[in-house]
Amino acid sequence: MNVQTSVEASSGPAAVSGVLQPTLEPREYHGLNWLGFRTLYKKEVQRFTKIWIQTILGPVVTTLLYMVVFVVAMSGARPGIEGVSFAIFVAPGLTMMGMLNNAFANTSSSLMQGKVMGTAFDFLAPPISALELTVAFAAGGVTRGIMVGLATAASVWPFGHFGITHWWAVLYFGFGASLMLSLIGIIAGLWADKFDQMAAVTGFIVMPLTFLSGTFYLVERLPEPFRTISYANPFFYLIDGFRYGFIGHANGSLMIGVILTAVINLALGLLCYRLFRIGWKLKT
Repeated sequence: MNVQTSVEASSGPAAVSGVLQPTLEPREYHGLNWLGFRTLYKKEVQRFTKIWIQTILGPVVTTLLYMVVFVVAMSGARPGIEGVSFAIFVAPGLTMMGMLNNAFANTSSSLMQGKVMGTAFDFLAPPISALELTVAFAAGGVTRGIMVGLATAASVWPFGHFGITHWWAVLYFGFGASLMLSLIGIIAGLWADKFDQMAAVTGFIVMPLTFLSGTFYLVERLPEPFRTISYANPFFYLIDGFRYGFIGHANGSLMIGVILTAVINLALGLLCYRLFRIGWKLKT
C-alpha cells in the first residue's frame, strides 16, 4: 500500500527517501538564553580547570615565593605593621594580587585566543545576547579569581595564622576586585590584536597598579606626591578593604572603597555590554 504525504518544506516534516525528516527551524528564546549562558560559562571555567597546574597552582607557587622573600628571609628584621606581624599584614595583599592578576588573565586570554585562532565565531553565532556574553565571560573570570584566592589564602596561612574579623569586607572586596579585573580583561581582550599588546597591558598597567597599591607597605607613610598618587589608585582601595576584613584596620576610607568599587564595576559592565553589542573588534 502506497501512502503519499504532502507537506510544505517550510512548515513541517519533509519526506526524503520515504523517511519523514523534520524541518529545522530557528529556536526562539524569550528573555535570557540560560542554556547559552550556562554553556559559555562552563566553557570559560573548563578552560582553566583543565590546566589547573598552570592556572591555579602556578599563582600559588608565585605567592609562596613572595612570602619566602619578604617574610621568611626578613624574619625579625621587619617590625610589625598596624599591630600585627608583617606576615599577617602582607598575606591578604598577596592573596588579592593573585585574584586580580588571574581574573584579568582569564577573560583577556579567552577573547584574545578566540580572535587569533578564529574561534570567536563559536560564541558569536549562537543566539547569545551582549548581556549574556558580558555576564558569562565576567563570571568565568570571577570564578578563577576566587578559586586562586582561596588556594592562595590556604597556602600562606601557615606563615601568619591570620583570621577573619569582617566577613562582609572579605566577600565584598574579594568579589568586587575579581569582577573589576574580569571586566578590564574583557576590554583588553577585545582591544588587543596580538599577544604583544596584551602583554603590554599586563606589564605596564595591571602589574604596576597592583604592586603600587600598598601590598607590602603603608601608603600613609609614603612621601608626597606618591601618597596622593597611591590614594588615586583604585587597586589600593581593593587591597586595603580586603585587608581590613582580616586585620580590622584600614589605611584608607572604607566608604570611598565601597562606593568606588561599585561605580567602577557598573561603568565597566556597561562598557563591556556596549562593546559586545556593536561587535567591536569582533564583527567590525
